[in-house]
Amino acid sequence: MKKMALILVAAILVLSLVACNQPADTGTKTYSIGICNFVDDASLNQIIENIESQLKAIETSRNVQFNVKVDNCNMDSAVLNQIITDFKVSGVDLMVGIATPVAMAMQAQVEDTPIVFAAVSDPVSAKLVDSLEAPGHNITGTSDYLDTNAVMNLIFALDPDASNIGLLYNLGEESSSTPIAAAKEYLSAKGVAFTERTGSTVDEVMLAAQALISDGVDAIFTPTDNTIMKSELAIYEALAEAGIPHYTGADSFALNGAFLGYGVDYANLGVETAKMIEKILVDGASPSTLPVMTFDNGTATVNTETCTALGLNYDEVEKTFAPFCTKVQPITTAENFGDLQ
Repeated sequence: MKKMALILVAAILVLSLVACNQPADTGTKTYSIGICNFVDDASLNQIIENIESQLKAIETSRNVQFNVKVDNCNMDSAVLNQIITDFKVSGVDLMVGIATPVAMAMQAQVEDTPIVFAAVSDPVSAKLVDSLEAPGHNITGTSDYLDTNAVMNLIFALDPDASNIGLLYNLGEESSSTPIAAAKEYLSAKGVAFTERTGSTVDEVMLAAQALISDGVDAIFTPTDNTIMKSELAIYEALAEAGIPHYTGADSFALNGAFLGYGVDYANLGVETAKMIEKILVDGASPSTLPVMTFDNGTATVNTETCTALGLNYDEVEKTFAPFCTKVQPITTAENFGDLQ
């Protein structure tokens, strides 16, 4: 009996030591998220940076953990499809598609996993959702819808006599189709000529920009087109030397040298995208009933260096644009927002 008692005590001690060495159950729920970026550009990178930082804040406040994998297809459809397949195989709890092509590819290949898109200019026309108010499927997100007429108003506020406007974009980008159509409608109604030039690579965009210079356009409009965004650093100096202001659909264009970027705050868009992820994963909201979020895009960002190169005075430009914007702000040329002093 004594020997049996000793064995029992020893067993209890071993079990106690094992229990002491086990990690405490903190009740932390873990979620896995796959984020795919469309291309390496300042706006889209800024979105991802702010999604990640906001998710970190949510982890602390909600006692959850997000295991996030970020990948970039660099505008390659084959790579994009492989990334989505990898996300599916790894069994992520939610996918995030940055920009329209990524969101469309995810929607086509993923049936059950929730999808949150970011920076999709026209999710209804892209057939991602039934409506902004009621998406109706396993997908919802944030939109960087561009008010094209507002940009056109800025062009003619600065140059009322402009008679030929260049339209520079990639024909293959879904996000450009609606705003380019709106620009044509606006200009036609005003009786102003427009000249279209397109490109799908940096080299093609450079040639298109040179062609618009030869065409003698008074200004150039580009919507939230990722191909042109990727090419801006390669064309802004030539446009400025030719005296042609480039009006664009995002502040990242102005960061990369364009005269003006008009649109949403992409840092805030990233934060709000992360909050939508929280609602779906942590709070159990359904993407099908979670409305797409849109933003006030009344901020005009003017590149002061390009402004000077065009022979314009920033203070006068700011005064001219102020009645047409919620805010006018200056920026200088850099590759990424993190490079600004």
